[in-house]
Amino acid sequence: METLRRRAEILQEIRLYFAQNNVLEVDTPLLMPFGAPDPALNSFVSKPHAELVHALHGYLQTSPEFAMKRLLAAGSGDIYQLCHAFRAENPGRHHLPEFTLLEWYRLGFDHHRLMDDVEALVSAIVPTMNFARRRYRDVFKAGTGLDPHDASTDALSAAALRCNIELGDAGDDRPSLLEALFAHVMVRDDASRQALFVYDFPVEQAAYARIDAGPPAVAQRFELLIGGIEIANGYFEVVDPVEQLARHDHEHRRRQYLGLPAVELDPLFMAALESGPLPACAGVALGVDRLVMLSGQLGSVSGAVSFDPFDTN
Repeated sequence: METLRRRAEILQEIRLYFAQNNVLEVDTPLLMPFGAPDPALNSFVSKPHAELVHALHGYLQTSPEFAMKRLLAAGSGDIYQLCHAFRAENPGRHHLPEFTLLEWYRLGFDHHRLMDDVEALVSAIVPTMNFARRRYRDVFKAGTGLDPHDASTDALSAAALRCNIELGDAGDDRPSLLEALFAHVMVRDDASRQALFVYDFPVEQAAYARIDAGPPAVAQRFELLIGGIEIANGYFEVVDPVEQLARHDHEHRRRQYLGLPAVELDPLFMAALESGPLPACAGVALGVDRLVMLSGQLGSVSGAVSFDPFDTN
C-alpha cells in the first residue's frame, strides 16, 4: 500500500508539472488499426469473437506517438499523455508486457531543451537525483574502444563476440549490433543511481529523429538512463511528410531483413502530416513504472504496479 500511495503521488506530481507549464493532457485510443513499424517493438494483435459479422482486428498501442502527432498536426500545441502501452516481450525485472507510459511533445524544442524538460520533471519527483550528460560516441568508445560512427560492421560483430552477446540471425545487422553493445556498456559501467542523458546517436538508430549532418552525422535523440536502466527516450522530431515516409520505408526494409511481419503505415497519420503540417517539436516517452521502481528502490517493475498478471508464483 505504501508503494501504491507513492505511485499515486508521482502521477499527481506529473500532472502538476505539466499544468504549471501549460502542457495539455490528451487521451488517444489504446486499440489502433496499425501496428508499430519499429523493428525493435513487437505489437499485440487484438482479434474479436469469430461470430462477429464485421471481423475487425487491431493492435494494442506500443506508444501513443502516431495518434499524438495527429493532434499536433491539428494544432493542439504542447501535449502530454499518461496511458497504458503494450509490447510483446517476455516479462522481466525491468519490463512488463503492459506498462504505464508518459509521452509528451513540446513545440519549438530541440532534443537539448527537451533534456532540460525531462530533468526538471524527474527532479520534481526525485529531488536527490544527480544528472550528467554524455555524447553516445564518448560512452560507446569508452566501453568498447570503437567509434560507433565509423567502426566497420565486422569490428562491431567482433566486439559483440568478445562481450558474449548473441544476436542470432541479426548478428550482422548494424543497428542491432550498436543497440546490443550500447546496452552492454551501460549495464556494466553505470550501475550507480546517477541519471545519465546519452545524446546524439548513430544515424543507424535515428528512427524518427532529425539528423545533424555533422561531421560526424548524428541522430538528434537521447536516452535517459538511471543505474543503467533506460527511463526515457526522446527525439528532435522529423516533421517533413516525405522524410517520414522515407523513414517508414527504411524500417519496413529492416523488418523484412530481420524476418519480421510487415507493418502498413497508417494513412490517416500521413494525411494529417500532409495537411497539418506537423510543427517543429521534440517528443519523449518515459516509463512511469520504472520511475516508480527507482524512486522507491524496488527490486523490479512488478513491485511498482497494482497487479502483475503474468506473475504465476
